[in-house]
Parts: sequence; C-alpha cells; structure tokens
Amino acid sequence: MSKTLAELLAHGPPDRESLDAFVADHDVPLVDRDGVTFLFRGEADAVFLRLFISGLPAAQPLERVAGSELWLLRFALPAESRFEYKFEVQRGGGTEWITDPLNPNRAADPFGANSVCQGFGYLPPEWTLPDAAARTGSFEELAIDSRHLGRRRLPLYLPARFRRSRRYPLLVLHDGSDYVRYAQLKTVLDNLIHRLEIPPLVVALTDSPDRLHEYVGLDAHADFLVRELLPALAERLPLDPDVTARGAMGASLGGVAALHAAWRHPGSFGRLLLQSGSFAFTDIGENKRGPVFEPVVRFMNTFRASPGRPAERIYVSCGIYESLIYENRSLVPLLTRQRIPVRYEEARDGHNWQNWRDRLRAGLTYLFPGPLWMVYE
Repeated sequence: MSKTLAELLAHGPPDRESLDAFVADHDVPLVDRDGVTFLFRGEADAVFLRLFISGLPAAQPLERVAGSELWLLRFALPAESRFEYKFEVQRGGGTEWITDPLNPNRAADPFGANSVCQGFGYLPPEWTLPDAAARTGSFEELAIDSRHLGRRRLPLYLPARFRRSRRYPLLVLHDGSDYVRYAQLKTVLDNLIHRLEIPPLVVALTDSPDRLHEYVGLDAHADFLVRELLPALAERLPLDPDVTARGAMGASLGGVAALHAAWRHPGSFGRLLLQSGSFAFTDIGENKRGPVFEPVVRFMNTFRASPGRPAERIYVSCGIYESLIYENRSLVPLLTRQRIPVRYEEARDGHNWQNWRDRLRAGLTYLFPGPLWMVYE
C-alpha cells in the first residue's frame, strides 16, 4: 500500500528514496474530494503556483518542507473542476515559468503548453478521444480573393462519405485551425457524426492574420463572411439553403466576430455557438479592459441597446473560472427577451481550449441535432 502525504511527512523531512517512491506511486497534483495539493521538488529560493483562474490570486506561494527539496501548497477545489497552471521558480535572482515536472498532463495553446489540474470527478469526455469505429472526415482548401480582407485560404471539413448528391448543414468556425490543433475538433466531429448525434455537416475553418483587428466587431470582416464566403461555399458545395441549417461559431474574440456578423446581417445565420465570448460592455463608467477592447465595447453597447434577432437558436458557454463569466451570463437574458431559444452552460474551468472542447457536444447537438433519437438498441 502506498503512503499518504501525511504518512510521508510524519517522521520529519522525507529522504530522497522515500520521496522517489511516493512520487512514483501517486498522480500529481494530489486530488481528493475536498481539494488539491501541489508538489514541487527541487532546489529554489521560492516557488509560486501561477493559476489561470479568475477570482484567486494569480500567484500563490508553495511552502518548503524544512530540510528537504519538497514544496507544498493545498487549497479547496470544487468537484469536477479543471484548470491550467504553471510554476514560477525563483533561483539566484532569476525567475522561470515552467510546466509541472511531476505532472505529465498538459494542454497546448498558441502560446505553448500548460500543466492541467483535473479536480475530483473530472474526466476528459470519451467522445473527444479517437474512436477506431468512426469513419473519418477529410479536409480540402478554399481560396478567396476578398475585396474586404484580401486573399484568404480556408480549410473545409467534409464529413465521411461526403456526396455531391446530398445537402449538408454548414458551420462557419472562427479560429478553426486552432480548434483542430488544440480542441480535437476533427475527432469530435467524426465521433458525433458517427454516433448520429449530429448530422453530417460541412465546417468552414476561418482564421485571421490579425484577430485583434478583425474579430472585434469589424464591419469588413462580417461583410466578408456573409457577402463573399457564404456565396463561395454555396457555389462550391451542396449546402442546405435553409438558414436554420447554417451556423457561425467562435470562442473568445471569435465569439464576438460570430455574433457581430449575425447581428449585422440578420437572416444569414440561423444558429450561433458562442464560447467564452469577449462580450465586454459598459452600462456605466469606462471600459477597464484596455484599448484593444474599445471596438468590442462599442459594438456590444450598440448590440445591447438593439439586439434584434441575430439567430433562431443560440448556444452560449463560459467557464466559471473566467473573468468573462459576468459578460456571458449577462448576454443570456438579453437574448431570451428576444424570444430566441438559448441554451447556456457553465463549467468549472477557465479560458482555454480544452474547456471549449468539452462543451462541443452540448453545443453542436443543441444547434444541429442528429437522428440519434430515431435509433433504438
């Protein structure tokens, strides 16, 4: 039987052999029903846990076990939580941010990799994992010479057994390449289509070379999507012409871009999937999120004053551990007052790709329900 942490420390500082055995026998960080204990092993002047959780101090110090190279930090953590973190290690006047050397569980994003803490009861959804039984979709490329944005190349996801003789729903997805890289999008689509949870659909994966300019409520970007991309897709692919079979999607600023395009061009998208949208607004006072968000605030203030009906059905999700939780919660009653069916989901997670991955099934099946209800076992 492996030792508990209390047993390891019961007789003073652990020796190297005991510590080796303990680390080999346990998943780190140590998770239980009440919380989580972080361990760092090594010589340092100070060690801090750098949390990507809104509502807690960004840096929390670990305490060294006297006479040893072991550092510890424990705090309460609600069940089914998940978040990402790094260690800040200070040595000899220098500082380094590193992933947790004792934790192999990591998540990638465009800026690198973070360590992942999975709280008690959290498991990665099984439908995000490769399924050998699922037929795989494919990618092809669409190139557009846009008068609004210049030359653009877009990967297009085509479902398995794609046929020109059929009609397919369409989803336009902002930051699409990042969804594929960091949120297992292709695996999720293949699995959900194979399991009949969503219909076979085409996904246009849009990316921006300057999302801080294009995704903040830029009219030219919305016009590109509706006046150039949608016609080009309809000309090239056998798409269902019904607006309820056409959706737009995005996370963070991509959510702003999706909402803005649907609002600027009502009747263009019947479905919206908005994840952790950066929906900054000001009911009173000034924008405190910095100059990058000024155009977002202008758009959201205008939208909140006159939301109209940007889509016929909308899915919204956000992590409870995000600073954007207030803005996303505030969006829901605004939409429901327009008598738009809305499904809203919160998760004990932060602003990251695996949070958005874990919500894909709920969002996609709500907006594009498949024929699973017709299947009986």
